[in-house]
Amino acid sequence: MDKLTLYGYFRSSAAYRVRIALNLKGLSYDQRFVHLVKGGGEQHSAGYRAINPQALVPSLMTGDTILTQSAAICEYLEETHPTPPLLPADPVARAYIRSIMQAIACDIHPLNNTRVLSYLTKTAGLSEAQKTAWYRHWVEEGLAAIDIMVATCGDAGQCCYGDKPTFADAFLIPQLFNARRFDILLDPYPRLTAIESHCLRLDAFVTAHPYLQPDAENT
Repeated sequence: MDKLTLYGYFRSSAAYRVRIALNLKGLSYDQRFVHLVKGGGEQHSAGYRAINPQALVPSLMTGDTILTQSAAICEYLEETHPTPPLLPADPVARAYIRSIMQAIACDIHPLNNTRVLSYLTKTAGLSEAQKTAWYRHWVEEGLAAIDIMVATCGDAGQCCYGDKPTFADAFLIPQLFNARRFDILLDPYPRLTAIESHCLRLDAFVTAHPYLQPDAENT
């Protein structure tokens, strides 16, 4: 098996997702740290742009190949390391898991990641209060929809689908972590917080937690 190297930042929810997925798959990997704030953001350096032209984390190096975008990396891990599966066998269930992945990765996260929030204040001229209101609006709208999706899927248990974690949980838990950082009240989403409580007792989620990453000490 090719050596896996994950480029990330401890507080990046996208990198957090991939750490969870790697852990759930039982895969060992090295980490390279890209500080998204220090010095204007190490992701903008020429060295890192040679790895990821989007100047985003995560990036996963496998052998001589570099993969980007958390959802694509997770799909790659599922295809190359199918055991244990993080997508159900049933096609409808797989589509359900992917719908949660995309609701988070495509609809919630892009509107509140570091580069967007920085643009709102530095370029668009929003105040800190206006920036926070923007963040909270899109996160609350997105989580409300996901809460309904989980409630109506018919197969939710301790996790988003059944009692074993899937990619849906790997994407959900980092987004809830992010929401808590901005003091978003999660009481309206009891199904999601119940899933969070369960997942955060599992080793794969515990060891992936942002504040347990080596680069968390360098903030």
